[in-house]
Amino acid sequence: MSKIYDFTLSYGLFKSYVMFAFKRFFSRYIVMGKENIPETGPIILAPNHLNALMDALAAISVVPHKMPVVFLARSDYFNNKLIARFLHFCKILPAFRMREGLENVDKNNDVFEVCVDVLNHNQAIGIMPEGNQGSKRKLRPLAKGIFRIAFMAQEKYGHQPGVKIIPIGLDWGNIDKYGEHIIINVGKPIEVCEYMNEYEENQPVAINSLRDRLREGLSNVTLDIASEKNYDCFETATIATNAAMVEKMKLPNTEKYRFIARQKTAQQLLEMEKNKPEAVDKLNEICKEYRENLRKLNVPSWLLDKNLKISSLLFESLLLVVTFPFFIIGLVLNALPFFSPDIIMKALHINFPGGKGSLRFGLGMVTFPIFYILQSVLFYKKVKDSLWAVAVFLPLQYYLGKCAFLWHKKFRKLKVKFRYHQLQVKNSLVLQRTKLLHDEILQLVQS
Repeated sequence: MSKIYDFTLSYGLFKSYVMFAFKRFFSRYIVMGKENIPETGPIILAPNHLNALMDALAAISVVPHKMPVVFLARSDYFNNKLIARFLHFCKILPAFRMREGLENVDKNNDVFEVCVDVLNHNQAIGIMPEGNQGSKRKLRPLAKGIFRIAFMAQEKYGHQPGVKIIPIGLDWGNIDKYGEHIIINVGKPIEVCEYMNEYEENQPVAINSLRDRLREGLSNVTLDIASEKNYDCFETATIATNAAMVEKMKLPNTEKYRFIARQKTAQQLLEMEKNKPEAVDKLNEICKEYRENLRKLNVPSWLLDKNLKISSLLFESLLLVVTFPFFIIGLVLNALPFFSPDIIMKALHINFPGGKGSLRFGLGMVTFPIFYILQSVLFYKKVKDSLWAVAVFLPLQYYLGKCAFLWHKKFRKLKVKFRYHQLQVKNSLVLQRTKLLHDEILQLVQS
């Protein structure tokens, strides 16, 4: 009987398709620090948790193809037997929570033993150390389960290098939408053997030490706005100053470096919270008014750094007019598979906070190939049974769909630009005030 960590042909083919689809779900798929992933186990992947299934897929996407990763997921996902079998095929094990009763939590011991067995066979497991997902860009308290498993598996290796914990930071453009960016930032491995002396002397103390180390590692690879009182203020300031921080740090204006600039800003703000509380109080007042003004204006923060000219807007408009036929063709070929996941979720009354993106992705992996194949069959009949034409048409549907999506994205962006330009022409008092607030935020942060 095969073990859950065995790499089978069926699993390999399924993984290839899922990874292919996953990387195309995003407009920009960016990986940093991939050199920190070992070629073989035993390793524990430890990503922050924002987006249900997608977080696990993001972690899996950076390991070698033939390295299966056994992940832990909420036990209630396994209530249905058919779903449970599929999850086991996907190499996912149930993790039981305290709220499900002490009798169920005891089942975790069996699951932990399986995880230890996986690691002792030089394979990989994946655990979300925060335990549950959250929408805020900050780390939550880390559960102890990952550290218990790490030490149990490390006992085989003693004080020699063995089990490694890999902190993985995930940054999403929008966790629920298609066509946003994802940044996967892999941190340096943490050697569990470094804590074995402490573990042999006092297990709880060793677990806390390793937990602090992992928290630090995750904080270094994520956008960790670690403030309860001032979170909304710091998030606003981080976004508002992003373009200026990129310029100040003399970084290329790309998604990767904008993320690095946001990290730097968040660190500066947390230092300000410690050392200059009066400046933070002032920043809170400014950011509150700034957010309210942006809502009134109905424009995004990034436009405040722009001085838009009507000539450039008209040129963008002309390009959209010229490419409009491609949008229509792409829309016709992709509307049904694209909107089907939302229609299905609405019809079945599926409400999964923080997991809509995961559901859209999962359902889309089914709807897109079905519709593409059906449309190809119809096309085959229309072109008098020409196989070469179908061979071109089948992948062309995807690329035309992507063109249509990008066209629509550009169109929506252009509408916002025209609105902003109109506010500029009218010398909107609210806009002028918002720009002053924007400059004040920048001055406070950079000081």
